[in-house]
Amino acid sequence: MNSESKRWTKKELQVYILLLCANADSIETEEELKLIKSKVAADIYENIYYEFSGDSEEERLEKIDSSIQHHEYTIKELAELRREMYEIFFSDCEFKLMERNLDRIMDNIIY
Repeated sequence: MNSESKRWTKKELQVYILLLCANADSIETEEELKLIKSKVAADIYENIYYEFSGDSEEERLEKIDSSIQHHEYTIKELAELRREMYEIFFSDCEFKLMERNLDRIMDNIIY
């Protein structure tokens, strides 16, 4: 998603970020994906998952950074997004090193 591409909606960005969180340890569990799917319409999930699957880690972070800056999030919206990220991270009752690293990176992007 370069500057000429269409911008994601906040909901699409949410799904992309949550997919990144699910993939932080390189293992997307069925529980994590089910949780993400429960938050959005099936067509949005499928479109974003397809795009996410084709992107490199660097592309993923660049897209998120660009989209976060584009939207004007309230403090409440950012807090809710963080809560959902932790919901994904802790869905397996662990907070692994790769997830902690991604959490720090996302903290820098979001705030």
